[in-house]
Amino acid sequence: MSTNEPDEQRTPPSGDASVPLETEVARDTVTVRRAPRYSRFLTLGALVGAVVALILTFAFPPNDEFDRGQVFGFLLLACAAIGVALGAGVALVIDRTTARRAKSVAVEHESTRPADE
Repeated sequence: MSTNEPDEQRTPPSGDASVPLETEVARDTVTVRRAPRYSRFLTLGALVGAVVALILTFAFPPNDEFDRGQVFGFLLLACAAIGVALGAGVALVIDRTTARRAKSVAVEHESTRPADE
């Protein structure tokens, strides 16, 4: 919801008497809230998934068909994808929670330019 009420006023020039300046003040209402950084949650989820894959690789006895590197690669793909999905879910829950505490504030924007003759 925004209301834009421009106020125009002429201000005396600062140092140059030949160029009159015009200052326009626009008042508006904006919503301010905190939001999580999704990329950090996704990265953290992928890192947690990689650690889980590493733990699972060495938690079970070695396999005759695949070496530990291959097992880690398979588990890394699955666990990192799951970790990214869980990180995104946590970020969405936090985003929804912080959206409830959003506040509306009044702001003013001033812009100064040479006056039209």
